[in-house]
Amino acid sequence: QVHLVEAGGGLVQAGESLTLSCTASGRTFGSFGSTAFGWFRQGSGKGREFVAAIGTSWSGGQTNYADFVKGRFTVSRDNAKEIVYLQMNNLKPEDTAVYYCAASQQFEGAVKMEYQYASWGQGTQVTVSS
Repeated sequence: QVHLVEAGGGLVQAGESLTLSCTASGRTFGSFGSTAFGWFRQGSGKGREFVAAIGTSWSGGQTNYADFVKGRFTVSRDNAKEIVYLQMNNLKPEDTAVYYCAASQQFEGAVKMEYQYASWGQGTQVTVSS
C-alpha cells in the first residue's frame, strides 16, 4: 500500500494562488516514476470529483484536467524529489473543497476515474473566500 500525504492547503481570497504537494512512501512503493498520480476534490455536501492527473514517466508525463480547472491549475511531478504538485491559480470560491492525492501503479496514463487509483491520501482543505 502506498502512503500519501498532502500538504499546502489553506484559506485564501478569490484570485489568489496555492500550491498543493503530495509525497508518497510505503513498503510496496516501487519506482516513483512508474506511478501515476491524480488529484480529486470533495466540496461540502458534494461527491468527490476529478481535478487533474499526471501519468508515469513512461507516458511522458501525460496530463489531464477537468474542464473547470483548465487554464488555472497545473499538475506536475518532480521524480527526483518524489513529489507531485498541484499549482492552483486564480482560485474561485467554488474551488473550496478537500483536495485528495491518489496514486496508481496499475495505469500509466493520466487517468481520471476513482477506481483507477488504489491509494489515497487523507486530504487537505482548501478554502477560497469571496
